[in-house]
Amino acid sequence: MDGWHETEIRVRYAETDQMGVVHHSNYLVWFELGRSELCRSRGFSYKQMEEESNALLVVAECYIRFKSPAYYEDIITVRTKVIEVRSRSLRFFYEVHRSSDDKLIAEGETLHVVTDTKKKVRKLPEFYRDLLMDQEDLLVPSIAPPH
Repeated sequence: MDGWHETEIRVRYAETDQMGVVHHSNYLVWFELGRSELCRSRGFSYKQMEEESNALLVVAECYIRFKSPAYYEDIITVRTKVIEVRSRSLRFFYEVHRSSDDKLIAEGETLHVVTDTKKKVRKLPEFYRDLLMDQEDLLVPSIAPPH
């Protein structure tokens, strides 16, 4: 496994502005979809992790770099990969490509802190850590600006 999970989406009219260009806010929604589908492909869902292990993934940081516009009716592929797993957090990396020409539309990352239902930071359960970790995943450098 190379660590990437691909999710295909057709850009909907509601996701665009008057010129038919995708509004920037939709990329975070697409990242969440890619993240959820990656988890499902590894054998679990967010809901399962929350209900069975009292572990919630809270977005603590997000970063997007836009490369080219996406348009109404484009078929896009959201590529998602885990790039960092720590005891209480994990980081996902994303690439959004237009399927027709494989043009890179955007790339980004999200950092998630693991909490319980009382919003207290906790360790990522080992079961999910094992499912999420892939040594090849951890080779992608961060694109977020330095702090």
